Amino acid sequence: MPLSTKYNPREVEDKWYQHWMDMGFFRSKPNKEKEPYTIVIPPPNVTGVLHMGHMLNNTIQDVLTRKARMEGKEALWVPGTDHASIATEAKVVAMLKEKGIKKRDITREEFVNYAWEWRKKYGGIILEQLKKLGASCDWDRTTFTMDDDYYKVVINVFVDLYNKGHIYKGTRMINWDPVGLTAIADDEVIHKEVNSHLYYIKYKIDGEEEFLTVATTRPETILGDTAICINPNDERHHHLKGKRALVPLINRSIPVIEDVYVSMEFGTGCLKITPAHDANDYELGKKHKLESIDILNEDGSLGENATLYIGEDRFAARKMIVKDLQEVGQIVKIEDYVNNIGFSERTDSIIEPRLSEQWFVSMKELTKPALENVLNNTIKFHPSKFKNMYRHWMENVRDWCISRQLWWGHRIPAYYLKDGSIIVAETPEKALQLAKEKTGNNSLTPDDLKQDEDVLDTWFSSGLWPINVFKGLIDPDNEDINYYYPTNDLITAPEILFFWVARMILFGYEYRGQYPFKNVYLTGIVRDEKRRKMSKSLGNSPDPLELIKKYGADGMRTGMLFSSPAGNDLLFDVKLLEQGRNFANKIWNAFRLIKGWNVDESANGDENQVAIDWFDSRLNQAILELEDHYSKFRISDSLLTLYKLFWDDYASWFLEWIKPAYQHPIDKKTKDASLVFLEKLIKLLHPFMPFITEEIWHGIKERDGKDCIIVAEYPKTGKVNKEILNQTTITFDIISKIRYIRSSRNISPKEELMLLVKSSNGKYGHNISAIKKLARVSYVEYVSEKPEGVTSFVVKSNEFYIPLDTGLDKKHEREKLSRELEYTLGFLKVINKKLTNEKFVNNAPAQVVETEKKKKADAESKIKILKESLNTIDGST
Repeated sequence: MPLSTKYNPREVEDKWYQHWMDMGFFRSKPNKEKEPYTIVIPPPNVTGVLHMGHMLNNTIQDVLTRKARMEGKEALWVPGTDHASIATEAKVVAMLKEKGIKKRDITREEFVNYAWEWRKKYGGIILEQLKKLGASCDWDRTTFTMDDDYYKVVINVFVDLYNKGHIYKGTRMINWDPVGLTAIADDEVIHKEVNSHLYYIKYKIDGEEEFLTVATTRPETILGDTAICINPNDERHHHLKGKRALVPLINRSIPVIEDVYVSMEFGTGCLKITPAHDANDYELGKKHKLESIDILNEDGSLGENATLYIGEDRFAARKMIVKDLQEVGQIVKIEDYVNNIGFSERTDSIIEPRLSEQWFVSMKELTKPALENVLNNTIKFHPSKFKNMYRHWMENVRDWCISRQLWWGHRIPAYYLKDGSIIVAETPEKALQLAKEKTGNNSLTPDDLKQDEDVLDTWFSSGLWPINVFKGLIDPDNEDINYYYPTNDLITAPEILFFWVARMILFGYEYRGQYPFKNVYLTGIVRDEKRRKMSKSLGNSPDPLELIKKYGADGMRTGMLFSSPAGNDLLFDVKLLEQGRNFANKIWNAFRLIKGWNVDESANGDENQVAIDWFDSRLNQAILELEDHYSKFRISDSLLTLYKLFWDDYASWFLEWIKPAYQHPIDKKTKDASLVFLEKLIKLLHPFMPFITEEIWHGIKERDGKDCIIVAEYPKTGKVNKEILNQTTITFDIISKIRYIRSSRNISPKEELMLLVKSSNGKYGHNISAIKKLARVSYVEYVSEKPEGVTSFVVKSNEFYIPLDTGLDKKHEREKLSRELEYTLGFLKVINKKLTNEKFVNNAPAQVVETEKKKKADAESKIKILKESLNTIDGST
């Protein structure tokens, strides 16, 4: 069957993915004869669909898993999804709204049933999409954080930590999401600089005609003020000590207090204190025993305690109070002000600091081993720059608020007696038994206990992920947990370093006494050409599945990885995907070329032995480079090494070198060697480009269904002959310069040239047969002096001359070469300007920088040849 002239991913990808699934190549079982290699997927939200960040992250995971599988390791990539309490609840609420149902009008049980219904319909979409990417996960092990076993473990861990004294309930200032209607943890607050205003407001001194002025960015919170604070060292306000002020509009009398906390430089030096709505004010309120007045409802509207604007949204109330203050003459001025404001990571709503009773994890003791074992490199971060960020966060960590005011999630196993006392237990039955023992009242019934309404923070349950996917807390000594744990590598994004990575490390040491993974590879963020993070809201994120349809999964994977160095952001450009698709076509065309060669059984092929020896050494050298890149998690560099190896060394040099003349046969030894090299190359490429490599693997020769490249042995390095590599590099340099002269002089590719060589040691010793064939040279001769009428170039210490046509118009040629030299010098100046720009070098994709460096080298080489050619013409005038 003739091979298609162009590689068609649509005819290949579904076919081979289904074959891999049918053959069970993704499945893994503990095997004491093999070294395990384990990756657990960062569980995407059950609400999610594939986006560009997933594409990058999961491609890297698949590359490492496929390589480990080919290396003979027992490779396991565990998939799954996270229940995503806030996001899923929002989806379900929206679904119910479409049906005319309000959450508050149904029971908790009914709502949870609707949530499960939603999850059943939409929850597996993203995992199915990952299959289109080629993800080789063990789908039989797919885990969901609300699975029955998983749920039970999360509850047990809460009870255990509570009994150890690590979990407590208390009233503290927390971050409140008025849209999600729930508390969120400190590290779920995203701070952004926002253009705002600073309002200067007059407070009348009680019983006097004097006013003091306070500056605030949140005038609506005036209604909750319980004091004005001044710095005791501020001479401007000494006379206010011990006096009282009246809250504008409502005239509530509040004390003027002193505290060094107040900055004398900010605003007027007078600070309004609203303990219920600011974390720092709350601490000052406790210190000075101030009243705390909560003026806001859960949804951010003003409540009854506000006295005015009741029921109005906080931002509408801000406009109203400013207008009313202006009308009574108590606004002194309004200034533009850039404010650092906290937003909810989940809903993007502005956070309200709120005094609330919540559940917390005391972090001080739990974080000690999690910090120590990152600092001593038991767990390695790649790139290592993130270690300092992690250290800073862990050394300054605050207690973790883990309760969420939601219905979807792991319900907190705390039960309340009518007197308010708390019983924490794994089940209602156990809670009742503990309550009887605690009170000595055996007549208590289930109706005497009421379970906490809140659920646990999603990151609490996902922190147990590497242990729980192997049932390590249900059966701590089972075969899976003992074989696969700790896992090898975690591939994730820097933005969840504290949300997730730190919590997994913390729980790993608490419940297994060891690290959960050896390496943490932190990918960059995928950004558009304007350096904006890709998001649906901005409309700058393409549909990955549509890109796969257009460019193929292999083109997509390689395009993403061409410019994604660890920890640095990827500037997405669709041209990278085109480059990936072109690379797949290059591989396909090389395969077609070799398959099309007929074999001459009688030929010995000795003339190609140097080419074979050279590429064998070059291939072994590249394998060594690859292993170095992999060991340092330089995945992008690994791909670029393979790209150059195949495109430049194999396709452009080796195949052209050994290629027989048109319609001529090739000797068997050379064709066999070219196929052996091709097999090794596609094995090296398989982790990056699984589909085309599997197709070519079966196209090279007939193989049974089990003999697939996905489980083929990964190539090992052999001997590297540095002498032949160096010599061939010189040979290729000579050929490239001859080709340039041919191109610059518009000499026909069919016209054969003569090459004269002047060697410093009387020898030229280069691969003459390669030069003759690849540069279309008919005759090579050694000379002792430079002849007249030649164009010249230098490689190493040797001079090379190509005789010129005696009929050459030297004036015209000199003008042409001079113009070209001037242009190339200008071009080189532009390239050098780019490469000396640190911002460009540090931020541009690695492939782009590499391309610019190649342009520089080519320009410098071209300038040298142009100058030599001009000297030749001038010397023969």
